[in-house]
Amino acid sequence: MFGFTMTDYDKQVYEEELQAFLPDTIVDSHAHCWRVEDDPFDRSKFPKKWTNLVAGQCPAEDLIQTYKDLFPGKKVIPVVFGNSVVNCMQHNAYIETVGRDYGFPTLFWTKYEMTPEFVEEQVLRSGYQGLKPYLGGCREGVKPAEADIYDFLPPKHLEVADKLGLKVVLHISKSERFKSKSNIDTLLDIEQKYPNVKLIVAHIGRAYIPSDAGDAFERLASTQNMRFDFSANTNGEIIRKAIETFGTQRVLFGTDLPIAKMRMYRVEENGTYVNVIPRGAYGDVSQDIHMRESDERAITNFVYEILRGFKQAATDLTLSKAEIFQIMCENASKLYNIKF
Repeated sequence: MFGFTMTDYDKQVYEEELQAFLPDTIVDSHAHCWRVEDDPFDRSKFPKKWTNLVAGQCPAEDLIQTYKDLFPGKKVIPVVFGNSVVNCMQHNAYIETVGRDYGFPTLFWTKYEMTPEFVEEQVLRSGYQGLKPYLGGCREGVKPAEADIYDFLPPKHLEVADKLGLKVVLHISKSERFKSKSNIDTLLDIEQKYPNVKLIVAHIGRAYIPSDAGDAFERLASTQNMRFDFSANTNGEIIRKAIETFGTQRVLFGTDLPIAKMRMYRVEENGTYVNVIPRGAYGDVSQDIHMRESDERAITNFVYEILRGFKQAATDLTLSKAEIFQIMCENASKLYNIKF
């Protein structure tokens, strides 16, 4: 699907709930961008992973049109990176082109085995503003889902990021996610050892429901440097807690497009999150515990559900227009030196 086809319900949600709430300029601090020819995608190989069922590619032109469709009357600039561990250098090559052609800030997708010299050379040569490690690119012999942060964001890469003052967008691992003691220990270690790294913890640590957070907010409350994006996170309570704990200057809006094109809303069931989706929209999801089909007609898109969660948090905290602008635009525009 190129761009996003708006339904009458989508238009109603935007016009009645979001349009006046949102600032005129927005930075999407978390967006994937790639072409199918750079990494042919066979969704049948990954039937249990819902994130693979939504989009097989997202070239820059598709991403730009999606913003036009979802945010009429607004100007949106994304921070972009690829979407592949296996073919990350092909994705990185395309991201370089996107950054050059459209002026979007870009991040370099890393793998554990890359030497620090190679990472530094790529960043300096191509103008990347930061790094995008991912648990799938962890060191040999470690299962990605069980990887410690240093298994896919090694100190050798953090030393480069610290030296150059780079941004690092981090998607943490393990089933415990944000409530994993070892994950929080490592985040605190990075904060102490690499003060020049601008670390952005993606998805608020993958805490998609309140029980995912554990005592992470309390343990990280004293940090000063790290930031948190709420891409792919629709939970107003978690977003509110992040803003309460870290302040409006350290929380960033993000979408996780093109995954966030998905039609859905999210509920909590049996201690986990469940995406409720239109029946038949994304093939066979019967084996995925995070997906449930519904015959409801009033289901909007993931991006709007993220924004509904943020609006709930903003209302609960009585955030001002200036504070909403900070989170939706100003924080990321300052971080990435974006000029509107």
